[in-house]
Amino acid sequence: MLHRGTAFYGLVHVTTRKKPRDFKDIGRLLLKSGRPTRVINLITLYRIVTFPLLVCLIIQGNTQWFKWLLAASFFTDAIDGFLARKYKATSILGAKLDSIGDDLTVLAAAIGLFTFHFEFVKENIVVFAALFCLFLIQVGLSIYRYRKISTFHTYLAKTAAVVTAIFMLSVFFLGKVSYPLFYAAAALTGVELIEEIILVLLLRDYTSNVKGLYWALRKNKKHGDA
Repeated sequence: MLHRGTAFYGLVHVTTRKKPRDFKDIGRLLLKSGRPTRVINLITLYRIVTFPLLVCLIIQGNTQWFKWLLAASFFTDAIDGFLARKYKATSILGAKLDSIGDDLTVLAAAIGLFTFHFEFVKENIVVFAALFCLFLIQVGLSIYRYRKISTFHTYLAKTAAVVTAIFMLSVFFLGKVSYPLFYAAAALTGVELIEEIILVLLLRDYTSNVKGLYWALRKNKKHGDA
């Protein structure tokens, strides 16, 4: 499934600032921030750095190392989010790095699925194509409206990510497809992509870590009543 944390568009988001400044911000975030924040962002960076290695393992057909490194990447996705909430170590740049790491992990899993289980993908190509179209619409609208990729990190997106991770790992570790898990992951991913499309249309300003459409509408109503 395509999880919208966001995607494989590179380390630095598109802004009006110069790229050298962006790289300095990343260096400061990783090396000069407080210890909890530094550890959390290094965990996030692991997923980004591991992506090319996962792709190399797919090319080599090394399913054993691939599935274990993929499992580690999914695990770090869960642990860095938990630690960030526990220590309140959140930032806009950290959220962007987290989104990139999330999407690269899902992309690696998707490439592995296409490579090692192509017949299953071919049988369900309509589902994959529909999700990919929703994903492109969400990303396109976000870039058009905010000039960068959204980092909403909604509850629904997190739920879809967990179910997708369980589905992907079950395929690679068990060697067979669980169709109930597949349809659950596809449905949740589709709904959360639609939710994020609506959020892009609803929220005029770029906002990170939005709980979901319900909370965004409530916040807008409060501002309207004020």
